[in-house]
Amino acid sequence: MITIATLCPDDWTRWRDMRLSALREAPEAFCASLSDWEHQGEQRWRDRLADVSVNFIALLDGRDAGMVSAMASDQEVELLSMWVAPFARGKSVGDELVSAVITWSESQQAPRLILRVLDGNHRAVTLYSRHGFEYESPESATNGPPAPERLMAFTQP
Repeated sequence: MITIATLCPDDWTRWRDMRLSALREAPEAFCASLSDWEHQGEQRWRDRLADVSVNFIALLDGRDAGMVSAMASDQEVELLSMWVAPFARGKSVGDELVSAVITWSESQQAPRLILRVLDGNHRAVTLYSRHGFEYESPESATNGPPAPERLMAFTQP
């Protein structure tokens, strides 16, 4: 069974453990690196949770299995830091996390939800496309090393 938990700054250790696991397992998928975060103290982790609009962790059979964040602005919500642990892949955890962000963005009355995905991350593109995200433009927007990212968007019905 998959459940979604909304985190607050007091949940910083859970967030830290998930984020460090993500950066170790899939360093190419994030703009940040393990070395950026592995020696950060409690206050930095608490600040990260407080500074981002919403942070979710998915639990699969009671075990932390994935994470995603979202940041709201006046015109849109951006999905950030999506990751699913290897043991939970292919078990709908990613779908539940994306659905949680879509539902939350609706509550924010944001007409548009965006995300950036690295070129070549076909599993992520397939997941996001399944939920109605489409590429914003056919060209890649180079966002600097290590690889180009592409913008995908979802427009609320």
